[in-house]
Amino acid sequence: MREINVSEVTEAVKNMCIDANYALSDDMKKALETAQKEEVSELGKQIFSQLEENLEIAANDQIPICQDTGMAVFFFKVGQDVHFTGGDLGTAINEGVRQGYTEGYLRKSVVGDPLIRVNTKDNTPAIVHYDIVPGDKVTITCAPKGFGSENMSRVFMLKPADGEEGVKEAVVRAVKDAGPNACPPMVVGVGIGGTFEKCAEMAKEALTRPVGSHSDKEHIKAMEVELLDRINKTGIGPAGLGGKMTALAVNINTYATHIAGLPVAVNICCHVNRHVTVTL
Repeated sequence: MREINVSEVTEAVKNMCIDANYALSDDMKKALETAQKEEVSELGKQIFSQLEENLEIAANDQIPICQDTGMAVFFFKVGQDVHFTGGDLGTAINEGVRQGYTEGYLRKSVVGDPLIRVNTKDNTPAIVHYDIVPGDKVTITCAPKGFGSENMSRVFMLKPADGEEGVKEAVVRAVKDAGPNACPPMVVGVGIGGTFEKCAEMAKEALTRPVGSHSDKEHIKAMEVELLDRINKTGIGPAGLGGKMTALAVNINTYATHIAGLPVAVNICCHVNRHVTVTL
């Protein structure tokens, strides 16, 4: 049994909140560079130049790459041989978020009640997904999610008879409905299978997968490639102003489901698609 003091978690979460909001991950940098070369629209090329300038300013001045620094979302893969000491894990995570958003001068966007809507003033509480896995390590992925793109999320409870084509149509429809509101070029996370809530969680986690990687299932990889091509033929383009590069990637996660269902979730993220991972 390996012991980890929750103070280590707090420190890691604090730093991840800041790092994710100050700089793009390497996979996203590479994806944007490639997309800029492939864009055919002159206006689209100008948009990419503006995005590049924005990233340079953020890096030089150590300020957020987007003014919406998001609601803090975490995926915790906790080794079953880990024992946390020194306090409550959930409290430690939220303390890390509080410190990160305060010390990093990140916008606090969370309201404590969805209807009364009073700001919590420290961006807590976070959204945390836990997964117990073999081993004695803890892998934490931080994915701050802005709500321009989050509001474009969709869940489709399809029938099995809708099949693969029904899934593809649902994903393309979600992207078309989002249009410029999701700040393209976007990354499209898709969850297929499970239940109502499982497909949504998979779609969100799919966004944290490195851009350019593919599912290890050949039929799902083929769907990712086809959907990216179809989405980039919609003409939405960078910033929704027309062009080729509407999306940088389509990442699909799948899970077993019931004989009577075909749940599909689409979680779109804007061009920053913030994610950072550390292992304790």
